[in-house]
Amino acid sequence: MRELYTLFPKEEQTFWKQVFQEDATEVRLRAGRPMLMTVRGREWFVNAQGGRTEHEKDARQMDQAELSRLLLHLCKYSPYAFEDQRREGYLTLEGGHRLGVVGQVVMENGHIQTIKNSSCINLRIAREIHGAGDMVLPYLYEKGNIKNTLIISPPGCGKTTLLRDLIRQISNGNAYGKGRTIGVVDERAELAGCFQGVPQNDLGMRTDVLDGCPKSIGMKLLIRSMAPSVLAVDELGRQEDIEEMKEAQRCGVKILATIHGENRRDVTIRGLDTLFDCFLFLGKGNPAPRLLDVWINKMAEGEAKDEAAGRVHGAFGESWTCSELCSYPAGGMAIRKGAAGHSRTDFGGDPLWKDVTAGVLCSGGNATFDDTRQMLWRTGTTGT
Repeated sequence: MRELYTLFPKEEQTFWKQVFQEDATEVRLRAGRPMLMTVRGREWFVNAQGGRTEHEKDARQMDQAELSRLLLHLCKYSPYAFEDQRREGYLTLEGGHRLGVVGQVVMENGHIQTIKNSSCINLRIAREIHGAGDMVLPYLYEKGNIKNTLIISPPGCGKTTLLRDLIRQISNGNAYGKGRTIGVVDERAELAGCFQGVPQNDLGMRTDVLDGCPKSIGMKLLIRSMAPSVLAVDELGRQEDIEEMKEAQRCGVKILATIHGENRRDVTIRGLDTLFDCFLFLGKGNPAPRLLDVWINKMAEGEAKDEAAGRVHGAFGESWTCSELCSYPAGGMAIRKGAAGHSRTDFGGDPLWKDVTAGVLCSGGNATFDDTRQMLWRTGTTGT
């Protein structure tokens, strides 16, 4: 962070040094518009000295010629060397910082060739938070083995920050398990922040990074060439990514991934509830991501689908362990069979069953989950 300002023209470095001292996470430059920065989630105008102000009239403005000169300098006066990234709408700077670029798109045969006459630059400042994963590491391990884990949150809540630190800690080894070889498919250069192929962020000593490669292609390539025990990808989305992830799991590779979403319904409607053992739901935190809920969806090997051993954690910290559970992954539900306990399902955040009395559930028959009505029904017994 202290050296980021040195990437800018010498005559501008005093200004940019002041900007970056303000703990800015994002700086937006629009041609003929006030300069804006985001500091701890709040938006400010940037004045002529690089400080923050609430008053638009005091904000600095750049014209398009200034933006073009600045962009050319950040490309080290070799824009064609960055053309592959630029046509995707961003550049990765030394230090792993990301420069979003928009302007006039040049198309050829239905494909973007370049973006010229840039009218807006968005500088997203890379900030590693070592220890961001400490709060969730215990959930990712079972007897020293990694679980398939999915991180879910709306945009801007720290999915990538958390994933980056988990990769580092799993790669180096930690109190819960030995170091693992991890393959990272960094399609948008956000995890490793590679500059000229070299990761600028610390992803651990046993991590191999495939930069700028589509996830579906990259996962297959890494399995063939680097034999990882864990694959990490950011922002699952396309169906081909999910299919390749399934193939990796069939090869015995564990998956760490993120996806946009807010609750368990967002996971189940995409069919991901049966592919992962651990689901981490995040909300906005300052500065580190805030853990809202953990959903453990672990089926024990060799047991029937509705019988498993494990631990269930609710959003408010209640937890218990037992030797026998009735699990209903389609409904995001797990409840102890024939014993007292606490259970919850997250359809809108309200508990479905809570503080269950010993023997009430499953007495006289099995329980089934009704997705349509979002209710748990007992069969062979009269009851609600």
